[in-house]
Amino acid sequence: MNYLAHLHIADHTKTSFSGNFLGDFVKGNPDGKYPDEMVKGIRLHRHIDSFVDKHPQVLAAKLLFPKALRRYAPIALDMFWDHFLALHWKQFHHLVLHDFCLLAEQTIEKETADKQVVLPERFERVNGWVWQDKWLESYQTIDNISYALKRMAMRSERMAPLGDTGKVLSEHYEQLSVIFFALYKEVLQESMNY
Repeated sequence: MNYLAHLHIADHTKTSFSGNFLGDFVKGNPDGKYPDEMVKGIRLHRHIDSFVDKHPQVLAAKLLFPKALRRYAPIALDMFWDHFLALHWKQFHHLVLHDFCLLAEQTIEKETADKQVVLPERFERVNGWVWQDKWLESYQTIDNISYALKRMAMRSERMAPLGDTGKVLSEHYEQLSVIFFALYKEVLQESMNY
């Protein structure tokens, strides 16, 4: 799951938006570095990522990628899950996506206002871009997902093959969409049980 799903899960479980968002940016043990509510969100984010990565349907979906791209499949699939969530947002939330994004942005701003909490620099940058450039809303089109994957691929030579994964997502769109609906239902149940 990517940013949109983790924020939706935060709302679904009534846990910290910023903690669930920080999960990709905080390394090691978060205890004592962040308020308890943020720590719960970070741990929930990590738990959901682990649950998804080991899920049989996700393992099967990875096999849709050619061998040369398989190691990049988890990143591409996380983006795809966010695409499908954004595209079918009204099935999962009472607010329209734009309003949910405003709520998430404002909630994260409130939760991170304490100047004694030192946030990772990369989180601060990405958090600004997500809202300024309306990333989550742009996820509604598969072309924007392919574009985002190509942009991520430019970060380093090692990541370059990631730019080719958008084509695989498009080729297997219907099959992956079926997986999403079954998977996300389980993800939401798992998040409530954590």
